[in-house]
Amino acid sequence: MSTHRQSAPIPLDVCITVDMEPDCPPYLWTWRGMEEGAPRLLDLFASEGVKTTCFITGDSARHSPDVAARVVVDGHELASHGMTHRPFPALDRNDARGEIAESAKVLREFGEIVSFRAPNLMFPAEYLGLLEDEGFALDSSQAKYKAKHFSPDGPTRLTRIPASVTSSVLRLPAFIRDRWLSRLRGPVVLFCHPWEYVDWRNTNLRLDCRFRTGDPALSDMQAVIRLFRSRGARFRRMRDLLPAGAAA
Repeated sequence: MSTHRQSAPIPLDVCITVDMEPDCPPYLWTWRGMEEGAPRLLDLFASEGVKTTCFITGDSARHSPDVAARVVVDGHELASHGMTHRPFPALDRNDARGEIAESAKVLREFGEIVSFRAPNLMFPAEYLGLLEDEGFALDSSQAKYKAKHFSPDGPTRLTRIPASVTSSVLRLPAFIRDRWLSRLRGPVVLFCHPWEYVDWRNTNLRLDCRFRTGDPALSDMQAVIRLFRSRGARFRRMRDLLPAGAAA
């Protein structure tokens, strides 16, 4: 009588990503997130033993080169978030090409760059070729919670991996957040911003830019990491999801 071995379940892949940019654009253009929030967040990732992908604007890397350098030293993936955080749908092709090329030049002074995410997760499909021309292999400028995710893109050599939920979901009360996250299917791509780890609660910013920011947000991120770890998830960088040889 033959016996059949039951194959082990495939672990859930979870990518925590950080969009490193000025504070809560377009409402602020300060840098407290890069100066105060980013180090706290990177300290948390180090204490939890989690590797992430940090999509950083070229301007942010120039303003806080110590943060960009630490991302690489700590073993996270450094990736492009454009140069200035200008929305790509508002740019003509030449300006879009300039944003992509300049950010790549700045960031490649710190290490290899193969992944890209557009500000606001909005990137015209007709500009995908500009990413290919600049040597990118992966794009994460789509979102499963936006209708545009379901429209066709046309041919591209890029691996496209959308974000799973918007960043403020991670700061919701645990009984809502955890039920929401438990419904996600892999690969799960979460994202946050360094400015969320600065306390804006007593300001007049838009609600989603200020609620549960600062220490509560840091505690929430730790809880999210431990929630997925308790479910056997493995934490990956975005580039780790590329097909073999795609980033060569």
